Amino acid sequence: MPSDTIQAIIEDATFDFTIGENASAIAKLQTALESEPESFAAWHALAEIQFSERHFDEALQAAEKAHSINPDDVFINTSLSRIWMEKGDKSEAEKFGAKAKILGWKDQLENPSEIDENLA
Repeated sequence: MPSDTIQAIIEDATFDFTIGENASAIAKLQTALESEPESFAAWHALAEIQFSERHFDEALQAAEKAHSINPDDVFINTSLSRIWMEKGDKSEAEKFGAKAKILGWKDQLENPSEIDENLA
C-alpha cells in the first residue's frame, strides 16, 4: 500500500477517534499496520487510542513497537511514560519521562528560532 494511502488511513482513524468511534479507529489502524508494519505514526496512534480505552497492555505493546521504530521521538517517550505510570511502574515511567524531557531540550537547542516564534 502506498505511504500516502497509509497516511490517509491514519488520518481517517484519528478523525474516528476524535468523534468517539474508537473501535473503528483501532480497526483502521490495524488494517494500515497489516500493510505497513513499520509505520511509526500508525503504532503511535494505536497506542494513544488503546491508552484512552484504558487497555494498557495493548497500549504498551503498540507504544513499544513505535519506540523500536523511532526511539528519539519526544511524544512516544511521553506516551510510554504515561502508560507505565498507569500500569504502576513509576521507575519505567520516570525513565521514559526523563528521556522525553532530554529530547525536548535537545530539540529546543537545535531549533531556537521555533521557540522565539512560539513566544511572539
